[in-house]
Amino acid sequence: MEMLLEALTSLLTVESLLTVLIGVSAGLFIGAMPGLTATMALAMLLPFTFSMEALQGLIALGAVYMGSIYGGAFTAILINTPGTPSSIATTFDGYPMARQGRAYEALAAATIASVVGGIVGVIFLLILAPPLARLAVAFGPSEMFWVAMLGLTLVASLSSDSLLKGLLGGCIGILLSTIGVSPVGGESRFTFGYPPLQGGIELIVALIGLFVIPELLTMAAEGRGALPGGGELRKKEVSIAKVAKHIFSKPVNLIRSCLIGQVIAIIPGAGGNVTSLVAYNEARRFSKDPKSFGKGNVDGVVASESSNNVMVAGSMVPLLTLGIPGAPPDAIILGVLLMHGLRPGLDLFTQSGVLTNGFILSMGLAALMLLPVGLMGGRVIHRVVIRTPYYFLVPSIAMVTILGTFALRNSMLDVGIMLILGTAGYFLRLIGIQAAPIVLGLILGGIAEEGYVQTLMAAVVDPIPWLRLVSNPLSMVLAGLVLLGAATALVPMWLARKGLLDKVEDEDSGGSS
Repeated sequence: MEMLLEALTSLLTVESLLTVLIGVSAGLFIGAMPGLTATMALAMLLPFTFSMEALQGLIALGAVYMGSIYGGAFTAILINTPGTPSSIATTFDGYPMARQGRAYEALAAATIASVVGGIVGVIFLLILAPPLARLAVAFGPSEMFWVAMLGLTLVASLSSDSLLKGLLGGCIGILLSTIGVSPVGGESRFTFGYPPLQGGIELIVALIGLFVIPELLTMAAEGRGALPGGGELRKKEVSIAKVAKHIFSKPVNLIRSCLIGQVIAIIPGAGGNVTSLVAYNEARRFSKDPKSFGKGNVDGVVASESSNNVMVAGSMVPLLTLGIPGAPPDAIILGVLLMHGLRPGLDLFTQSGVLTNGFILSMGLAALMLLPVGLMGGRVIHRVVIRTPYYFLVPSIAMVTILGTFALRNSMLDVGIMLILGTAGYFLRLIGIQAAPIVLGLILGGIAEEGYVQTLMAAVVDPIPWLRLVSNPLSMVLAGLVLLGAATALVPMWLARKGLLDKVEDEDSGGSS
């Protein structure tokens, strides 16, 4: 407690508060730009931290990290473009809400959920770091395989129009994930004799191509802005208090999403994109009105944004206790710690407890700062998007996406891949194959392959090697969740096809009347 109070005292200074404010604002701006990820934001900030004190440098990195993860929600809601990979699930209901004239409601819900998620992640980090670190160690290759499979059950949830088209989109994504060097064997695959393709398809490149370009082509073809009808409905914006009341009236969704985000965040390599997808899937599965998801249900936005902001502090658990970055941006923070002579482990919480606790508390302060910064920024960005004519908006977004794609690896190949995937995504959308299942397959295909191959390699001497996938209680629990997730998604579809679902609903309505 003495260390916590001393850390809080060192944090409540004008310099620290100003650092948090500037960091959150800069992170929000970078996160809202398609192609500029949280990792890139921290990498750009890194040289400026060399001349700072250790605590101030870490405060700046934590604030930018928190702001950039949250910033991805703005473009996800307003133009159907995830600013960061962790905002993919936010597009599923955020953009339909914006199309219905409820953009500010979606932005307010994303802001409140992000604040709650960020604070919950900090509390988990302060209290439960050691036991959660031990849980992270328990996740081996077989557990990672089942986590990926659990995420892939979301394909059925995203395929409300046609399950076959959803599965086809997921398979396309899995095939895209196999391009490049194998994660285990090291052999090159599907490079067509072109060495630069050995690096595979960068997730953010595919994300921009499959989400941004089809939307821009649609806007240009239809001669409309990003939010048709949004300007007329802007007066129907609800108050922040009303949005907050709705969110906190359903605490189960918020608590469940935060817990999912925390558990997955401590698994190295999982990242915010997996946490938000799984949390969205569970919110839809346990909802009393699952059919409304994907059509503008605010609970989907809450599930996605609360879980991916828990990840910011949650991924610090393996970093600060084991020295293992839980997500790519954490590797930069690890470098700053080592640069100042701070080594992860028990000593970080004892000998350098004031510094460590000050860094953790600063992320909680950054989460609180999201509320005023996000709400003011949300109004400005919302008005700009609504009032900008499409013939200015389309080329402006196109220019930003091309620059952002090129800046990832200074590669024109990435720009070419982005444009090819975007054009293909536009035509796939015309035949009913959406971008979400494709991106889902791309994200989880590599995780599933790596976990599956490593598990079978370790079980090469077993009589039945694949049984190693369910060789421990944690794997069995995850496998059971996969089967449960598939059943809850497929059984209603089967009942609807047989006409039994309508009969059940008629009987329920008759009994209630």
